[in-house]
Amino acid sequence: MRSFGQSCEAIQRRPAERPLNERAPYAGRAGDWHAVCGEALTLIARGATPQMARSFFEARFTPVALGGEGRLTGYYEPMVQARYYPDAEFSMAIRARPGLSPRGDMSQLIAGLDADRFSGADEARPRAEIEAMNIGVPLAWGRPIDVFFMQIQGSGRLVFDDGSQRRAAFAAHNGHPYVSIGRLLLDRGELPPGQASKHHIENWLVRNGPSAWTPLFNENPRYVFFDLQEIADPNTGPMGSQGVPLTPMASLAVDPAFHAWGVPVFIDGEVSGQGRWNGLVIAQDAGGAITGPVRGDLFFGWGDEAGQTAGRQNSFARWHLLLPNALAARLRRVS
Repeated sequence: MRSFGQSCEAIQRRPAERPLNERAPYAGRAGDWHAVCGEALTLIARGATPQMARSFFEARFTPVALGGEGRLTGYYEPMVQARYYPDAEFSMAIRARPGLSPRGDMSQLIAGLDADRFSGADEARPRAEIEAMNIGVPLAWGRPIDVFFMQIQGSGRLVFDDGSQRRAAFAAHNGHPYVSIGRLLLDRGELPPGQASKHHIENWLVRNGPSAWTPLFNENPRYVFFDLQEIADPNTGPMGSQGVPLTPMASLAVDPAFHAWGVPVFIDGEVSGQGRWNGLVIAQDAGGAITGPVRGDLFFGWGDEAGQTAGRQNSFARWHLLLPNALAARLRRVS
């Protein structure tokens, strides 16, 4: 319920006549959601119990099945050891978007670096060129394997040697397609079938060293730039694409070519660590590998345990969208 309430706050700020997403006409206009969102926020303010939340969704929404079985994977926010200055171990830069100067106290840490040396056009270069040309001001430095996987997740919590933490929040990517290095290793026989989890990939990278991982990383041309942010509440996740904090086991990354932010989705499938699982999640984020109408990525939280669970998540799942009753009735009349 809390996750839906956060989405509702964003929807309530949207003018009533504006579509939730022009590419997802089923979601209607913001005004179709204002009443149910207002009721949800009132319930949350009054301390809604799980049973009250269930009754609310059952009474105010109509489930709409999406055809076929979709695929459900998982993602998380890694905890990444980092340094403000590079050394032999912490040798890969965590970069700001080209042409943008870091904010706050970071400006002192990178004094003397020219943040405007590259234009926004340079961010469209592939990974290998970005690294070779040092495009984008370094915000911090991490171990290469950690930084590469943080880019795949889209954000991370940086833990510095003084114990302080900052969030490396997603700022932009370079527009190149995402290429799975796990798939490359499987296709080349470097990993046995069924063993392309993050754990198995990391073990291969450590065994084979920088001479192998550097060219392999560059075969994934997509590169992610970050923005360094304070962590106001350590018990909340990073901001998703909707601009609201992600909630473990309640936030779903979807394809915005088919879905609108804030739509509740009932998932029925297998979930890593829990077996058969069904639950209500909210479409609040996107991901480069998340394409298609029944393709989702479930947010598992942050840290090593969440990462291990998310890395194992890959199963079929059935989807039901939950739409406000009046909107669902209108869609039935025109279908």
